[in-house]
Amino acid sequence: MKKYVERREYIGKLLSYKDAGVIKVVTGLRRSGKSTLLDLFRKHLHESGIGTLQMQSYNFELPEDYLGKSWSDLYFEIKSKLQAGKPNYVFLDEVQNIAEFEKLVDGLFVTPDADVYITGSNANLLSSELATLLSGRYIEISILPFSFAEYLELRGIDTGNKYLNYEALFFDYVNETSMPKGIELREKGFGAVYEYLESLYATIIEKDITQRRQINDKRAFGNIVKFVASNIGSRLSPSSISTSLKADWKSIHRETVESYLEYLVESFVFYKVNRFDIKGKKQLATQEKYYIVDAGLLNILLGRDRRADRGHILENTVYLELLRRGYKVWTGAMRGGEIDFTVKNKAGNMEYYQVAWELSTPETEAREFGALEIIKDNYPKFLLTTDSFPQSRNGIIHRNVFEWLLEK
Repeated sequence: MKKYVERREYIGKLLSYKDAGVIKVVTGLRRSGKSTLLDLFRKHLHESGIGTLQMQSYNFELPEDYLGKSWSDLYFEIKSKLQAGKPNYVFLDEVQNIAEFEKLVDGLFVTPDADVYITGSNANLLSSELATLLSGRYIEISILPFSFAEYLELRGIDTGNKYLNYEALFFDYVNETSMPKGIELREKGFGAVYEYLESLYATIIEKDITQRRQINDKRAFGNIVKFVASNIGSRLSPSSISTSLKADWKSIHRETVESYLEYLVESFVFYKVNRFDIKGKKQLATQEKYYIVDAGLLNILLGRDRRADRGHILENTVYLELLRRGYKVWTGAMRGGEIDFTVKNKAGNMEYYQVAWELSTPETEAREFGALEIIKDNYPKFLLTTDSFPQSRNGIIHRNVFEWLLEK
C-alpha cells in the first residue's frame, strides 16, 4: 500500500493562491487530511527553494504549541521569527482552539511578507468574527476524505486493468472507510478500521459538538444522528424528524432538532443540500437532503452492510464527488418529480445528474430517464449507473458511474 496520496486538486488550489494576498482557510472533518495537506504543501514550497526558516507551523491540538500562551503571545512569537525581506509562510492548524484567534489571524494577515494558512474542523470558523474581520480577504478550501479514485490509488490498484471488479472494490470503499488513516489500517483487518472509526466519531461528537455546544441530552442527540444516517438522500425537515421520533417514543422538540442538525453540518459529519426549483431557477428553503461525509461511519451509527441501501450510498458517493470537482450542488425540484442533483459547474453552467444502481427493469429505465426527459432546457443531463453498457437516449448521457468516478 502506498504511504500517501498526492491530493492534487487541493495542492493545486493552495498553489494558485500562494502569495496572493488572501488567507487560505482549509476546513473539513477532523482527520480528513488537512494537516497532511499542509505537510505536502510545505514539501512543495521546500522543493521550490523556500528555506525552512521561512516556514512556521503550529498545531493547536498539541498542548506544547499553545498552553499558557494568549493570542498576542503567539502573534509576537511568530512575528519575531519572520525572515526580513523574504516571503514567509505561517501555518496554524486547528486555530479555533485558541481564544480570540481572530485577532491573531488578522494581525498576521496585515504583517508584510507573511502568507497565512489556517485549518479548522468546524464550519463555524467562518461564521465567527473572523469572517467579519477578513471580509473579502480569505479563500476557503473545503477538504473531503479520499475519493474512490484516491482510495484505489492508496491501495496500489492499477485502474488501467480492464478486468477489475469495480463493484467489489466500491463495496470495500463504502463498507470500510474513505478516511486516510482508516485506509492505512485496512491491512490490520476490519476490526482495526472499526475501532479507528469508533474513536474518531467519539472525538468528533464529544470535542467538536457536545462539549463546544454544551449538549447535556446526549441520548437525544444520538437519536438525531442515527435518524439522519438512516435517511441519507431523503427529504427531511426538523418538523418531520421531530414527528418521526415522537412516533418512536423519542420526543425531541423541532427547534432542538434544528439546532442539532446545524451542529452536525458545522462539524462536517453531514452535508445539507437545498432544493432547487428547476422551472423557477431559484433555491427552496424546505425539505433538504443530507449526505454523510464518510459511508464507513455508518458502521458505527447503523451497523449494517452498505449493500442493503446501495442506491442511496451510490448517490451519497456521487454527491461528494461533485463537491470535489468544485460544483455547487442542489437537489432538483419540479412539478411531478425530482432530480437527484442540479449543479452549477466551475464555468457557471447548469448540469443535471440522476443516479441509480442499475437499470434492471424497463420500469426502472423509464423512471430514471423519464425524470430527466421532463426537463426542457438544453443544459447537459447525465444518468449515472453501474450498468456495463450504457445506452444514451434523447440527449441524456448515460454513463457507467465507476468510469465517471475515476475520470481525471
